[in-house]
Amino acid sequence: MSAIFFPSPPPLLSSTELAATTSTLRQSHAHLLKTGLIHDPFSAGSLISSTASSPHTLSYAHSIFTHLQNPNPFSYNSLIRAYANSPTPDRSISLFVSMLFDENVEPDEYTFTFALKACSAVKTVGVGKQIHGHVIKHGVDDNVYICNSLIHMYAKGGCFMVARNLLDEMPERDVVSWNAILSGYVSLGKMGLARKVFDEMPERNVESGNLMVFGYVKDGLVSEARRVFDGMLLKDVVSWNVMVTGYADKGRFDEVFKLFDDMERLGVRPDDYTLVDVLSCCARVSGPSGLSQGEWIHGYIDKNKIEMSGFLATALVDMYSKFGCIEKALETFRKTPEKDISTWNSMITGLGLHGYGENAIETFYELLADGFKPNEGTFVSVLSACSRSGLLKEGYKMFELMVHTYGIKPITEHYGCMVDLLGRFGRLDEAEKLAKQVTFKESRVVWESLLGACRNHNDVKMAKRVTMKLRELVPCDAAGYVQLSDVHSSTGMFLKPN
Repeated sequence: MSAIFFPSPPPLLSSTELAATTSTLRQSHAHLLKTGLIHDPFSAGSLISSTASSPHTLSYAHSIFTHLQNPNPFSYNSLIRAYANSPTPDRSISLFVSMLFDENVEPDEYTFTFALKACSAVKTVGVGKQIHGHVIKHGVDDNVYICNSLIHMYAKGGCFMVARNLLDEMPERDVVSWNAILSGYVSLGKMGLARKVFDEMPERNVESGNLMVFGYVKDGLVSEARRVFDGMLLKDVVSWNVMVTGYADKGRFDEVFKLFDDMERLGVRPDDYTLVDVLSCCARVSGPSGLSQGEWIHGYIDKNKIEMSGFLATALVDMYSKFGCIEKALETFRKTPEKDISTWNSMITGLGLHGYGENAIETFYELLADGFKPNEGTFVSVLSACSRSGLLKEGYKMFELMVHTYGIKPITEHYGCMVDLLGRFGRLDEAEKLAKQVTFKESRVVWESLLGACRNHNDVKMAKRVTMKLRELVPCDAAGYVQLSDVHSSTGMFLKPN
């Protein structure tokens, strides 16, 4: 949908529009309160618009809004738009309803457009129909932006006939109108209907082609996606990324590398998503060719002075680690100025994978010292490192830290690492106690690990209990009995059939 522009706020408040932090926004708010400008609808609306522009300050914007005596349409629209684009679009609809009951304001075409976008996000066709009624009542049902929003809302909600009728009845249609219905078909996997609309479109843009390529890739129809891709007169980096993802998902790594070469030859600058996808493919190619391709891409990044973001650094660290190039992984990690938690997790995983458990723990403490908060994945990485390197004391400490300091509820992977670690040291009773805490459906791998420990330590009695547990979990799998038989054999006993 084309951008919608609001009237410019008074020059007096241009600084609030540039406010980038909560602290600065609070200062702007305090200034308006002190000068009384908070009662000026345009000033207050400008502050709310500026504050609502960031998801981190959206709740603060809403708080300002609730204290306004007479919010104007601009204030309402700013919040409705912000919530429509947020993870909680239902709040956008609630604000729209509040606006309808506010006798001092009237919704306009922007209000309806944003509210309908929220309906599309939460797939509430029933509410969307009611908003459609208000659109007609206010006489703006011929507005192209509103019509496009209505078409998208109905199509995404599965009301294809209504959406198509709206498209056919529009006095003025544009490519966005066609894309609105095309997007609805694609989002619901109706690629046959999407293809009919695509073929019927009087004009197409890059988004039209991208929608079709994405839809086919999502359905695993990479050949069909490639035909649309090759037929696109104009492509953007999104077009290439979707095609790269399609081939990567199918394991057709040669095609991924060819596409990347074509991008370079045609002067299409890849973005972080492209490079991460291609590096992930390098990590999945066995043999020296994968490493060679990954090193070439690393050189391309350096040559073109592409900023090494955490997202991209993670892919490089992961790639080097999987090929056993820990020194290169560490060098990349150390040179990355803006690491994110996934970068740290990847480095800890790589160190643990190759037996550098103590280094993995040191890296974990560096993470804490740098002000990062570890997540579930961090503790999977560090507990796995402890398990692989046999660091029992450190493993205990990390598990306790996770549960009691960071309040993270253990998942199957955490229990699996601890059971494996305890099993290595023959602490089978403790391992069994932990295994019992894993939810029934997800516990198979944990009990299999414990059974392996029973075999290693010749504990026939526990092995029988664990085998019965595995039989309960997976009745048709005889693997547990095979391992139990191995336990008996190692102790000079024989397993009698039932």
